[in-house]
Amino acid sequence: MAEEVNVLLYGLGAIGSFYAFILDRSKRVRLTVVARSNYEAVQKNGLHIKSLNHGDHVVRPAKVVKTPAEAGETYDYVVCAHKAIDNSSVPQQLAPAVDRNKTCIVIIQNGVGNEDPFRKAFPKNPILSCVTWVGAIQSAPGVVNHTTSENTQIGIFPAGDALDPAVEKSRLDEFSYLLREGGTPFTVEDNIQVQRWEKVVWNVAWNSLTTLTMLDTHAWLNSSPDSTAMTRRLMREVIDVAQKCNVPIKYELIDQLVDKILAMPPIGSSMQTDCKMGRPMEVDVILGTPVRKGRELGVDIPILEVLHTLLVAINTRLKPS
Repeated sequence: MAEEVNVLLYGLGAIGSFYAFILDRSKRVRLTVVARSNYEAVQKNGLHIKSLNHGDHVVRPAKVVKTPAEAGETYDYVVCAHKAIDNSSVPQQLAPAVDRNKTCIVIIQNGVGNEDPFRKAFPKNPILSCVTWVGAIQSAPGVVNHTTSENTQIGIFPAGDALDPAVEKSRLDEFSYLLREGGTPFTVEDNIQVQRWEKVVWNVAWNSLTTLTMLDTHAWLNSSPDSTAMTRRLMREVIDVAQKCNVPIKYELIDQLVDKILAMPPIGSSMQTDCKMGRPMEVDVILGTPVRKGRELGVDIPILEVLHTLLVAINTRLKPS
């Protein structure tokens, strides 16, 4: 594994910046980043990562561009770490960077159903799907603070008959090697949709409830005698939908996630932060897909439907007109 690997990272927020840092640590990687609001800062000063796990580092990508087309080349890997606000419009933006014979697309986002627009646009390209448990914020343009929270779950989003499974496996192995060289913990999953839905159970609960109440997790759970029971029913509804989608998640996950949040310091959520900052929120991939699937499959999801309706209304106010 000595030859250069050409990587484009699309979406240079806190999470994207963290993975830019991890990938750039491999001597094999030639990194291009697509930046928007922090373009000037990263172009001028590089990307400053302050990590409790890895220390302080400055990443200087080979290219800093505003659009994939501006890069003027195609890539071995296109890593999508942007907020999943409108995934359906992204493949067209990425198309100039995608070689239909060599590019592997890596999706590092919250939500379920994220892969579908990319599979539709690029039916014969390998797609790797990742669930991230990384805690990071961008404290200033081009400056990212990373906590100790750090794990990645990765697996193949199968292309079916359109692609040789051996090709998909080879790209999974190579990208896993790059993560290993970057020094970040990860696990390779046989069915990544299990981990995607498990995290959606987490995100549906904590993102929506902290955003709608503007309370942290512990304050919400202690806000009334009914709050914990409602949270558990909400999680159960999402698991009901996942099971109907043939994703084998067990109800024991509810206890695990509640115990996990109680063992952590009180937190808000990325959705709550976006709401406070007046930015569009990832409502559709976190709540919208489970609601659509639930309705299609006849699952009773009253709490999920109400929270989704309220968050869509707030998102309508936040989205640019």
